[in-house]
Amino acid sequence: MLAEVLILVPSIARFRADYLLLRLEKAQIASLALLTTDEVIAPDLEAELLVNAGVFNVVLRRDEVRQLALSSPIPAAISGTYDLRMSGPWELIRDAFVVMRDPVNRVIRVIGNPVQQAGLLIEVTMETGPLRAAMVEYGLRILVLSVLISAVTAVLLFISVQRMIVTPIQRVVRHMQAYAEAPEDARRVIAPTSPVVELRAAEDALESMQKQLTGALRQKERLAQLGGAVAKISHDLRNILTTAQLFADRIEGSADPMVARAAPKLVGSISRAVSLCESTLAFGKAEEPPPRLERLPLRPLVEEVVEAEGLLGESQVTALIDIPAGFTLRADSEQLYRVLSNLVRNARQAMEAVGQGGVVEVSAAEDESEWRLRVGDTGPGLPAKAREHLFAAFQGGARKGGAGLGLAISAELVRGHGGRLELARSDAEGTQFLIHLPKQVSENSLPFR
Repeated sequence: MLAEVLILVPSIARFRADYLLLRLEKAQIASLALLTTDEVIAPDLEAELLVNAGVFNVVLRRDEVRQLALSSPIPAAISGTYDLRMSGPWELIRDAFVVMRDPVNRVIRVIGNPVQQAGLLIEVTMETGPLRAAMVEYGLRILVLSVLISAVTAVLLFISVQRMIVTPIQRVVRHMQAYAEAPEDARRVIAPTSPVVELRAAEDALESMQKQLTGALRQKERLAQLGGAVAKISHDLRNILTTAQLFADRIEGSADPMVARAAPKLVGSISRAVSLCESTLAFGKAEEPPPRLERLPLRPLVEEVVEAEGLLGESQVTALIDIPAGFTLRADSEQLYRVLSNLVRNARQAMEAVGQGGVVEVSAAEDESEWRLRVGDTGPGLPAKAREHLFAAFQGGARKGGAGLGLAISAELVRGHGGRLELARSDAEGTQFLIHLPKQVSENSLPFR
């Protein structure tokens, strides 16, 4: 419609100019017919010529002589003069709308150049009523044409929007509804086909999201099945270990000094295995049980972990414990043992896998807000792929054959203490993990002994 308005305004101005030029041309033809004879024409013929030309008077200027060629009585005073020779586009537009706004039939003088160079100037007087009526009629025709063009454009635009936007969006909505009914069915993932760039980008993003969600649901299903199998195995293994624990209790009372020294460690290992099976069964039902916090000395616990991993004897991988003898912290001893055991075992296996020796260092520090435990090694460092999903179950495994559960479980156990487990560094010079345990823990959220 804006384009039509921009076309309508100059069109009306051009129509008015053409109308006036046509009156000048008719008046010139009528006056030239009189110049061909020296006889005086009859008044009736003169009046007929003026009526046919649509003017009252015709003045010609030829050879610097201004001559009244045709004349008749003027019904009113001349209200304005318009010189078409000097009028530009803006003047024509202004004059056209002056005529359109004025409903009074006025007499005007119009000046122009004769056609075919038949003189220097032609001047006529005429009424504005017929001019205004013709301009209104022309404007209405343009308006009707504009409405038709707008209607056709609207229909074409509606059809285009339906085919290019609405229909593809409806297709996307149907795919989303179908996918929501069975998100695990990969056949319901949308296949991008839209020719519109923006909709194609949306379909590509939706396809990627659906594929990721379908893969995640399948993985969750497999994990659920695996969890059920692990729960059954843990249940049976707990029964077997309970029997072994009874025999270990009997061995503890042996008179052999070597057996007596080894028996407590054997009993402790079997007790931890039984506790782990029970925790696994509890995990299958919900989540890791909340830690039972107590004050405990850290160095003996670390020494027990290091000894259990075989790092105190003569081997390629050795241990360095940089913890003061009186260093204590508040934690669940069994869960902290599992966290440290996972980290130390991973470090040992990483160095043994490349066939080189090294050192596993465990140190601790504290400040007013937290305890910090550092477990580092001089191994080859973690692969980039393993670092991307380091604490994700079944995804962060760096060792061939590993399940990728150790760090995920360790991170969950540390979070249960209100702390966090993070990778501080991993490069060609080794790997370091930091365990942050807060000193201020809500007494309402964690049970204490």
